[in-house]
Amino acid sequence: MNIQEIAGQIAQRGYIVLEKPLDDVLLDRLLARCQEADPARFNAAHIGRGTDKKRITSVRGDTISWLTDTHTTDAAYLALMENIRLGLNERLFLGLFDYEGHYAIYEKGTGYAKHTDVLSGKKNRVLSTVLYLNANWNDGDGGELVLYDTDDAALENIAPEYGTMVIFLSEHFPHEVLISQKTRRSIAGWFRVSGS
Repeated sequence: MNIQEIAGQIAQRGYIVLEKPLDDVLLDRLLARCQEADPARFNAAHIGRGTDKKRITSVRGDTISWLTDTHTTDAAYLALMENIRLGLNERLFLGLFDYEGHYAIYEKGTGYAKHTDVLSGKKNRVLSTVLYLNANWNDGDGGELVLYDTDDAALENIAPEYGTMVIFLSEHFPHEVLISQKTRRSIAGWFRVSGS
């Protein structure tokens, strides 16, 4: 993965879309991990936090499973993200402290309404990432990620094609996941700084 290119695009425009930056072996392992038939691993995603935490499927319809460094496939992806963290800190002085991420599955008819990735009352998510795990995604399948600028104008409409990765400044880009017409899989994650 070209850290210099990522850093340059983040500094210049605040986001980058990468076509298949991971090798096929790791991508296939991540897809298999996301497809594992263990219903106890995936839980309904919520919006808000603490006492305001709610499941509102008309706003957010995915189920999620957090990555853990105790599973070899998850650990391989987390190690890759650690290399990105170190490289971006070296080039952009972002003070990124760690990375967290989860698998996300959107079934047919679900999406995620426009939002930002900064949690209410916190400013610790600096860079958001999405890696798509959808083989044979076609026009008309929906599920695109739409990035908006702060004036609410759509900047880019990104199809969730297998292996594509998007990295963007969490606070600067409201975004949404359009309604999917078939099962859509991804890994969403955040590079964070410490504190609130």
